[in-house]
Amino acid sequence: MSPQTTHREPVRIGVLLAGGESRRMGRDKRGLRLGGETLLQRNLAFLGDLFPVLGLSVRSAEQAPDDLPAGVVVIPDEVPGSPLAGLASILGRFDEPVFAMAADLIAPEPGAVARVLEAFHGVDVALPVAEDHLEPLHAVYGPGCLPHMQALLAAGAHSILDLFPLVPVARVPFADTTPFFNVNTPADWVEAQRRLGGGADPTPDDPPVQTAGGPVVLGVVGRPNSGKTTLMEKLIPELTRRGLRVGAVKRVARFDIDVPGKDSWRHGQAGADAYTVASASKLAFVARSDEEASLEEIVARYFGDYDVVVCEGYRREAPDVVEIFRAGAGYESTVCEPGEPLALVTDADIAHPHRFGLGDAAPLARFLVERLSLTSDA
Repeated sequence: MSPQTTHREPVRIGVLLAGGESRRMGRDKRGLRLGGETLLQRNLAFLGDLFPVLGLSVRSAEQAPDDLPAGVVVIPDEVPGSPLAGLASILGRFDEPVFAMAADLIAPEPGAVARVLEAFHGVDVALPVAEDHLEPLHAVYGPGCLPHMQALLAAGAHSILDLFPLVPVARVPFADTTPFFNVNTPADWVEAQRRLGGGADPTPDDPPVQTAGGPVVLGVVGRPNSGKTTLMEKLIPELTRRGLRVGAVKRVARFDIDVPGKDSWRHGQAGADAYTVASASKLAFVARSDEEASLEEIVARYFGDYDVVVCEGYRREAPDVVEIFRAGAGYESTVCEPGEPLALVTDADIAHPHRFGLGDAAPLARFLVERLSLTSDA
């Protein structure tokens, strides 16, 4: 047990985690409206009814809205980039236990919070487990977590899941995930409206499930050597077999497709900022760039008339992701947070509502076609 393990004491502080970039949603999720209020306003009020001290975790102070209720403590990330970094900044600010909740929950329940608080005794973390899913963004974290969080962040690890093997954790079982349903994608927002029976307020800029006229963009993510490329090799033929026009994007640290001495290489050496090599069956376009192009820019420029673009990597840029986790790769946890991937492809005993085996490319393709409403424009 950690020498700084937190023992039973009242948890006075409730903090709303609102530092995400909403990449998968395509707009700031905190501005989505339910019952005349934004998600941010609703969830701050929810925590304000339960805790005497209220905090708001954001990437930077500029991200905090101007109309916050009086007394809300704004906690900017000291190390931006993940909920783990936000939690470390929160514990560094308060140095006492905090209840942390995601800002994009649609229907949090006081009773669910009370059960988690009750379990926070002799441990450093108390969190729900619903349908075999951990819910780390509806949890109590004690100050004993902070040194472990700081060490993980210093090592480049940003997954909250990497914290749990290092500290005592109380897992609180729940029968279902209803109190923890959150909004990550346009499809989730549609589901939120369905669940609330019209309680969501549609606004003119509410995002559609699929952007009209553009391809669906899907990321294939996972730990190193988990088999991302192999999964793409199996998945792409299954999608093309269904009449879809498929593009693919691979992110690498550096590359050079030219062969020194060839004519195209000589064109580039002569100073051309962009050049093309074309044949009867293939075309390659090479352009110099001062900075890395975003996934959005790549898709808009090169894949506008495709049905789906499958990307290896781009976990934080792709609107939707599928994770592959192979037991033999030597890792203890997935790279994604619980609830993040649309589907999990694995040979390990890891629960997910849409779980597929390593050889299940065809069932996975069927699921993605239905879930992402994939259709061919041909």
